[in-house]
Amino acid sequence: MEPMLDFFAAAGPWGWFIAGLLLLVAELILPGVFLMWVGIAALILGALSLAFWPFGFWGWQLQVLLFAILSVVAILAGRKILKNRETTSDQPLLNQRAASLVGRTAVVVDTITDGRGRIKLDDTLWVVEGPDLPEGAHVRIVSGDGRRLTVAPLETP
Repeated sequence: MEPMLDFFAAAGPWGWFIAGLLLLVAELILPGVFLMWVGIAALILGALSLAFWPFGFWGWQLQVLLFAILSVVAILAGRKILKNRETTSDQPLLNQRAASLVGRTAVVVDTITDGRGRIKLDDTLWVVEGPDLPEGAHVRIVSGDGRRLTVAPLETP
């Protein structure tokens, strides 16, 4: 604690700016969006320190207390901002391979018996669930979850 107090005493109000910038740089290196809000709180405290540094009441105890309060307020505000942000994607099924196959048709390569069999789709064999069907039957994929596909017989006109 002593070296930190010595640093802030020597750096004056600029110590909070330095700490805030270091926290923002650390945010770029470390994953997550937490240090950014603490860094912003330090920058705000740096601006307050520029204004109040000459006054006697602006001791390190008050600065640490305000830093803690500003950090909590900044984190809560940041969570609210990020929570309300809509994230839409032009490819919503990008990381959901099985779900992206729903609606496609395929051919049964291993007879579906007791509700389980295999289909060939493009160049991949998939384990599927569905009604009992013979090899060579055409099916439509009706749902996909993880590595499991559910199929239904393709209705012929």
